[in-house]
Amino acid sequence: MDYSDINKSDLISRDLSWLNFNLRVLDQVKNKERNVLDRLRFLSIVASNFDEFFEVRVGSLYNYIDSNKKRIDYSGLRENPFREYLLKKCKDFFDDFNNYYSKKLISIIQKENVFIGNIDLLDDLGIKRAKKYFKKTIYPMLTPMVFDNLHSFPILMNKVLIFGVVTRSKSDEKKKKISFIQIPQNIPRFFEYKVDDKICFIPIEKIIEKHIKKFFKGISVESVSLFRIIRNGDYTLEESEDIDMNFLEELKQKLKDRKFSRVVRVEISKNFDKNVLDKLKEILKVDEYNLMEIPDNSLIDLMCLNQIVDYDEFSDILPEFPDPITPVDMFDMEGKNIFQILSEKDVFLHHPYNSFDPVIKFLNEAAEDPNVLSIKITLYRTAKNSRVIDALLKAAENGKHVSVLFEVKARFDEENNLKNGYKLERAGCYVIYGIGALKTHTKLLLVVRREGKKVKNYAHMGTGNYNETTSRLYTDIGIMTSDQNYTKDALEFFNVITGHSIPEDYENLITAPIYMRNKILDFIDKEINNSKLGEKAKICIKINSLQDKKIIKKLYEASNAGVKICLIVRGICCLRPNRKRLSENIEVISIVGDYLEHSRIYYFHNLGDPIIYSGSADVMIRSYKRRIESLFSINDDRIKKQAITILNYNLRDNCNSYVLQEDGTYNKKSYSKKSRFNVFEEFYKINKENINDRIIL
Repeated sequence: MDYSDINKSDLISRDLSWLNFNLRVLDQVKNKERNVLDRLRFLSIVASNFDEFFEVRVGSLYNYIDSNKKRIDYSGLRENPFREYLLKKCKDFFDDFNNYYSKKLISIIQKENVFIGNIDLLDDLGIKRAKKYFKKTIYPMLTPMVFDNLHSFPILMNKVLIFGVVTRSKSDEKKKKISFIQIPQNIPRFFEYKVDDKICFIPIEKIIEKHIKKFFKGISVESVSLFRIIRNGDYTLEESEDIDMNFLEELKQKLKDRKFSRVVRVEISKNFDKNVLDKLKEILKVDEYNLMEIPDNSLIDLMCLNQIVDYDEFSDILPEFPDPITPVDMFDMEGKNIFQILSEKDVFLHHPYNSFDPVIKFLNEAAEDPNVLSIKITLYRTAKNSRVIDALLKAAENGKHVSVLFEVKARFDEENNLKNGYKLERAGCYVIYGIGALKTHTKLLLVVRREGKKVKNYAHMGTGNYNETTSRLYTDIGIMTSDQNYTKDALEFFNVITGHSIPEDYENLITAPIYMRNKILDFIDKEINNSKLGEKAKICIKINSLQDKKIIKKLYEASNAGVKICLIVRGICCLRPNRKRLSENIEVISIVGDYLEHSRIYYFHNLGDPIIYSGSADVMIRSYKRRIESLFSINDDRIKKQAITILNYNLRDNCNSYVLQEDGTYNKKSYSKKSRFNVFEEFYKINKENINDRIIL
């Protein structure tokens, strides 16, 4: 089939754009300036992203195909031709990162005296220890499951290593059987062994394969094949008249169903047994498009490389990030509690360059302060052993009224969120598990405090989750404030999402699913009108993803009206820049590097009096229709300058930036030693003097 018409579309396919994003992540693996362990870490991220893409995006595509529903991709292709094209591209990408690992990275690792491979890497003592490890630990945990006329095909688990073993009885040499052995995820992927200066990591599957005959005594083992399956993880909760009663039970059922959903990818080892493969294809209903073969010397599931990165003796080798710097707004606030600080001024935080600790301190002080009456918070993803959860539990123990909207539909965090939700409930917190079919993605915290005879509200609003772990890895921004213009809106917002109330116009919040898209369209229209009047007109938007057709169409209109537009889009971008008579005034850059860019900033020039918003929402259809989102206005001139400086630094970066081309590919920016500007380094040098309020578009 001819796919040449794909680039004729005025929109870039969401899924193809995602593949290009992961190519940029793979670029970090290939970056010779990076530490070898850092390169392994990025490769594990590539593998993880690839799995999630199949679980969610390819899974979603199969939801249409399997139910015979029509779908036209942004590329213009229908669901089945697009499946073929997409999976061909996926195979190319899969081969790319696996071949790079097997042909390049392994040899680079070996120069550091680190070896990944077969048991023959070990000395005699190492072989004995590996054998003992198999006998004492591994062997008791494994269960062969035969498939024949008397035994049904076993349920194969998602994302675990599985052996397909063909055996032949010595009494009946014509009769072959297939058995499956699944390796539990709680077994470490590598057997670690150190001899002299050499550190060996032996994949557990190599040890099992060497001793596989232990499971089949008295019969002949004809072939041993290793594989792994990825299942569809995309599901939707059906709306119900009795959603409050049915919601949690339905969610639990969906989580169970996910474990047995349709297979969307099968990874197979080299020289895979044909009979086993044919049987898998038949029963799992997959074809050649779904099959991906691991090259020699590579590994199934390269996420396992994290075990090597986290090896104790490598802690000194890993690159160190600078310590967080004091927020600009907190330089002269030492010795004051958070309520004293916020009574004097708002505080702007930029993570991870500023620590997440002020937010944790805010929660802890609120939990302990006898004058605090209530805490309200939205939670999407939380850390393991979360200090946020601990603070909320402490607050409940101290008699505060604690309201928590826990979004249990946060994909792949559902079980953890349910567990934490139940823990908070038992402590006496008022917990809401999402709002029907909508996901609550907004990031808001409100503290109500008695001060004398009055009650005063304090708030935090941001772009990132209340997750102290990811706050060290993701770039996010937030504002802590006691400004009643903000807190009044936050209070109203919580009343809407926790009660039965229709939102009125907020003063400083824009919310979805009702108002957000139209507000953004209005801001773009103002820039269009200003440009037509001969005035300067500029738009700069920093987001994670851009997919909404209506916004894209309006940006095209703005471009044709002469508005200067720069979009800083980390991941998916469906807008096609630099097309004649369509988007000549639009530049799109993507920054991929040390941290995951996650902050969102919307800048509109507004005749030199900038309108700036930040918050939880990307420019996605789901953000406007299927999520509860919020954007907050940045009004304080001091904080406006900090937000504009973030945009300017992103625009100046030439070490981590990629420029989107009309055909959907990306070109990396280049730099000389003299012009070098690395955004991930420069933010650690921020102070009051180098903050600028002029956008450099």
